[in-house]
Amino acid sequence: MVDSDILVTCPKACAGYLSEELEELGYLVTRVAPAGVFTKGSLRDCMRLNLLLRTGLRVLWQIADFNARDGQQLYNKAVKIPWESYIPADGYVSIGSSVRNDTIRNTKFAGLRLKDAMVDRIRDRRGKRPDTGNDSDKAKLFLYWREEEVNIYLDTSGVPLSNRGYRVSPGKAPMRENLAASVLKATHWHPGIPLVNPMCGSGTLAIEAALQASGRPAGQLRENFGFMHLEGYRPEEFEAVKSGLDKGRPVKESAPIVATDRDPEAIEAARRNAELAGVADSILFSVCDFRETEMPETPGVVILNPEYGDRMGDEKKLLPVYQAIGDFFKKDCSGYWGYVFTGNRSLGKRVGLKTSRKIEFYNGPIECRLFEYELYAGSRNPK
Repeated sequence: MVDSDILVTCPKACAGYLSEELEELGYLVTRVAPAGVFTKGSLRDCMRLNLLLRTGLRVLWQIADFNARDGQQLYNKAVKIPWESYIPADGYVSIGSSVRNDTIRNTKFAGLRLKDAMVDRIRDRRGKRPDTGNDSDKAKLFLYWREEEVNIYLDTSGVPLSNRGYRVSPGKAPMRENLAASVLKATHWHPGIPLVNPMCGSGTLAIEAALQASGRPAGQLRENFGFMHLEGYRPEEFEAVKSGLDKGRPVKESAPIVATDRDPEAIEAARRNAELAGVADSILFSVCDFRETEMPETPGVVILNPEYGDRMGDEKKLLPVYQAIGDFFKKDCSGYWGYVFTGNRSLGKRVGLKTSRKIEFYNGPIECRLFEYELYAGSRNPK
């Protein structure tokens, strides 16, 4: 199959973790952008990446790049793309875009010009044209236009890869799956050492860890990807890709993954999500206050994602919670690496312990920090 540039998108500040993951999967990283990583491969590689990637959002496969000054030039060059080779004449297409061009005041206009070029070309070659609209669960295009530089991609993911399919019970203010995977990569956790997640909510951090520890593909539950709606898609080829992943699944060393929450409904939701993900037997769930969490004797990583006052709580009311986290770390977590993920940096400082690192993340538009603490056993000798 023909190779082309592949752009995998990700949330802001997560490109480093995505780059690391692509290299672990055997892909050469050619460029890193603020919210994406470039590599090369075929559409078959895109199928594989859609199944495996934990930290990415979308897998975009480039089909054209050229220069265009305005909408008319965009149409004139885009109509020469062999769209009939990519989009079924009786199919359905949506278009996403990122446009910054002085001649374009409405980004929808750029998308319309691209759509016109596509449907005119397919109608000319096939005698009919595909339907178009905003549904992203069929074939999808992505237009990237900066000044005169134009790149056109097939969005082989369709619905973002953060939609794993296991979170049937989302709970309150859940962390997206790909963000949880990136946060885990930023910590000292790896399969084979304990992970403790008090305040687990709907269980996303624990489930993502269990999926990784078991070697299960992140997209194992997805039944629909954008590439399935492209011209020439063959289900048997996708099945061959999936079976190849199953044969190569590594056997990971097991270690406890503990998830607790004081809300019985949250634990029930987390357990349902874990069951659907196929990892419920790998996670020890219990209902308790975070300070009552039973810590495995072998130290590992303990990570909390407390409320931070954006939608669910008031900062003044949350202050004692953050102070209690610091006490919990000192009293019960000696020898562990401790982490607090929060969108409220002033509250994060009230944990009251010296941080080893403050790692930048974004939860949607909210700038967050992952505070890291090296929780020494006993008193550390400053010498």
